Amino acid sequence: MNSDRSTVLGWVDARNGVAGDMLLGALVDAGAPLERIRDAVEAVLPATVELSAHEVRRAGLRATKVDVGVVAPDQPHRTWATIRALLTDAPLDERVRADGLAVFGALADAEARAHGIDVETVHFHEVGAWDSIADVVGVCAGLAALGIDRVTAGPVALGSGTIDSAHGRLPVPVPAVLELSRGWPVLVDGDGELATPTGMALLAALATPAAALPPCTIRTVGIGAGTRDVPHRPNVVRLVVADAAPDAAAPAAERPATVLEANVDDLDPRVWPLVLDALLAAGASDAWLTPILMKKGRPAHLLGVLAPVDRTDAVREAIFAHVPTLGVRDHAVGKHELDRTWREVAVGDATVRIKIGHRAGLILSATPEFADVVAAADDADRPVRALLADAVAAASAAGLAVGRPLPD
Repeated sequence: MNSDRSTVLGWVDARNGVAGDMLLGALVDAGAPLERIRDAVEAVLPATVELSAHEVRRAGLRATKVDVGVVAPDQPHRTWATIRALLTDAPLDERVRADGLAVFGALADAEARAHGIDVETVHFHEVGAWDSIADVVGVCAGLAALGIDRVTAGPVALGSGTIDSAHGRLPVPVPAVLELSRGWPVLVDGDGELATPTGMALLAALATPAAALPPCTIRTVGIGAGTRDVPHRPNVVRLVVADAAPDAAAPAAERPATVLEANVDDLDPRVWPLVLDALLAAGASDAWLTPILMKKGRPAHLLGVLAPVDRTDAVREAIFAHVPTLGVRDHAVGKHELDRTWREVAVGDATVRIKIGHRAGLILSATPEFADVVAAADDADRPVRALLADAVAAASAAGLAVGRPLPD
């Protein structure tokens, strides 16, 4: 990213579904030069396809439709290994190459999970065809052409019903789309296949969830059309290209910290929990143990401690006081932290705190405080894991979930 300019954000509105050609149309509509996209696709599939763009209407909305026409007949269904070689060997911009490999890698992983096979043996069918390759490479080239640094997207409509595929008649969403949707906010309304494997893979590999448009200054909006024109539901994807607000663009603040380490092979293992508690009480941010094998084949532990700079001396003295070691190593590190806050949720008759990590108004982590869960489970005479599941569900119901805006 160029540090002399603001972060360029691309936010995808996929509430009506998403497909490769729809994203490609949105990028062209937003100003990505079609010729640059053609050059990238030609580099991967020489003398194979031709791209064209034209204006259409979808449920009364204006949009750009990009069509991928075949020039060379008898195109094969390619394997993941074949597509990886095409992308690796093509004379592409390095960002376009890396993004393309990431998208098809995500597709290969999803297909492998869906069909229970090794990822290296995945044979693409619909997504290995020439038009899907052109869509993926074209979208990657379009993002680079517009200088988009970061892509986010809202909830994705998946659709319903069934479709015919190379594997026979499949339910919608198809298995690969479901696999690619893990951890993503989705909508299940709408008839037919609204999210294709190619479209979902592009989001899964290149974007992060953002339930709403993040704070920004909008530059332009691109609208890309799918093939069908469905009454009362515009078959389009919207792309907002914007300058991210300063707090959204800046990386998490770096704070200096110290990591302290010691190899220990002669401490009664029953004492270790008390040692870790003592180090935290001395001001450590975190403390941990890693099993190691020392000289002469002795099993041992590597004690690791992360401490704020102003607590380094106190933590070092605590290590010497509680651990039979002759020396402590330390080195300076940079610690990047999310903004943190707490919210409370009701779980039965108990109250459990939810620890939230957030950035630019978006929740990136939401975890029940385990001590609260244990106490509530004891009071209710319930298994801890059952109450923990209830706490996670209560947090989600309160809007405290990854990808959601931070509530006021």
